[in-house]
Amino acid sequence: MTTVTRGGIPYQTNGELPEVGSAAPDFRLVKGDLSDVTLAQFAGQRKVLSILPSLDTPTCAKSTRRFNELVSRMDNTVLLVISADLPYAQKRFCETEGLENVIPLSLMRTRKFAKDYGVLLLEGPLEGITACAIVMIDGNDQVVYTEMVPEIRQEPDYEAVLKLLGKE
Repeated sequence: MTTVTRGGIPYQTNGELPEVGSAAPDFRLVKGDLSDVTLAQFAGQRKVLSILPSLDTPTCAKSTRRFNELVSRMDNTVLLVISADLPYAQKRFCETEGLENVIPLSLMRTRKFAKDYGVLLLEGPLEGITACAIVMIDGNDQVVYTEMVPEIRQEPDYEAVLKLLGKE
């Protein structure tokens, strides 16, 4: 288990992020048109998974806007923003914000992704949804970077992600 905080109060997740160098766990998430999406659909591409509790929070919204800018400059890279929001709300957020480089994906049908990636919050007011985390996966579906954001109201380390994306 990993401990994260929200407003300084500690909460446990169900596990740990996948290890760097390991095969990324497969997933089934939901797109805005209610179709299922799996890891295999992004074969050969670098994937930045921005895992958030909800796009309807200031920090998560800001983070999504910032990653949209960063990933727009990268070739062969997709930005998958994963949250517990309904696909309709995710789509509306991205359209309203003009975020063209974001592929929003929902945990709507199952929490298996959150469990497999070790980000499911087990307690507190956000129990049942995810902590904030970044997982980067290369074109061969190997995990190349992970960050569990220690405080849910904190933004991730954009520079570390940008640095890694620039090297590959």
